[in-house]
Amino acid sequence: MPARRGGEEKRSKRLDGVAPFCDFPSTMAPENPGEIASSSRAGGWLRRHLLGLRDLEKEEILLLLDAAERIAKCLEAGAELPSLHGLTVVNLFIEPSTRTRVSFELAAKRLGASVLEIDQESSSIRKGESLKDTARNLEAMGADFLVLRHSAAGAPHFLADRVRSSVINAGDGAHEHPTQGLLDLLTIRRRLGRVEGIRVAIVGDILHSRVARSDLWGLRKLGAEVTLVGPRTLLPEVFSRFGVRVSSELDPVLPWAQVVILLRIQHERQREGTFPSLEEYASLYGLNAARLRRCPPEVLLMHPGPVERGVEIESELADGPSSVILDQVASGVAVRMAVFSELARFHRREKGGR
Repeated sequence: MPARRGGEEKRSKRLDGVAPFCDFPSTMAPENPGEIASSSRAGGWLRRHLLGLRDLEKEEILLLLDAAERIAKCLEAGAELPSLHGLTVVNLFIEPSTRTRVSFELAAKRLGASVLEIDQESSSIRKGESLKDTARNLEAMGADFLVLRHSAAGAPHFLADRVRSSVINAGDGAHEHPTQGLLDLLTIRRRLGRVEGIRVAIVGDILHSRVARSDLWGLRKLGAEVTLVGPRTLLPEVFSRFGVRVSSELDPVLPWAQVVILLRIQHERQREGTFPSLEEYASLYGLNAARLRRCPPEVLLMHPGPVERGVEIESELADGPSSVILDQVASGVAVRMAVFSELARFHRREKGGR
């Protein structure tokens, strides 16, 4: 009994920070028409948190994209949208970020929220406080939204079970990055008019990429065709179970792809021997002028950033007419504003408001 109790204490201590998280099921769950109907766009957003695209139904993704589309048009027209006035957003970034953190901050401020920024250096986590205690203290101070980025997969899900503030996953380990997935979907839809039937190649370090996973879930649920491309050491065969093609060669895929999403090598998550060198990776999987000529003329080139120029893509292409990288950045603000707005609307309905 004492040994068992000690094991439970160790487990409890581990879970006090994050929870274990199962990444993919053995198969991609089919959509249930009844469930979709229960969460229709007309019925509004019915969740307290945004934790991942794997969790969402097709209609929920479309609801967020439609809201982001409307917000993007309002932003382009210079309209003010103070729907978060009087609410507080805390960006809790335990893992470093520039684009995502600033995008969430801009989104919240453009909606009229008060925004607090906390990183690992400025948080009590550095002093040994658990993630759970940090979040509960922030909630007790009046935080309405906790935007969490963490190196551990499942950390946002762990918090969502322990606080009533809305938790938004801003990237958890190699698991998911749902707002990046949504902004990629919005960028494709705004450029091509639809997502269904669009042929998308995702190229790079698939194994360690949370963006690849969120893109995969979102694209498949909206009916896109997806091919994953990368070195075999960074692209496990298990991904072929999820209704996508898997290829270790880039050149044969390029004439097929209407959209090419390039991913950086996740150096911070790598083990030795994953691939020989950046130079060899660039020669086999980097997008250059010669490879661009193999693509359809209207191909869209995408990258979640940060871009390692000369490795995933040549500078001329990243800045060229086929690139929609800056469109993605702009879409990110609209998407995050939409997420905040829908979660705030959920809270108002829960409290009996409109």
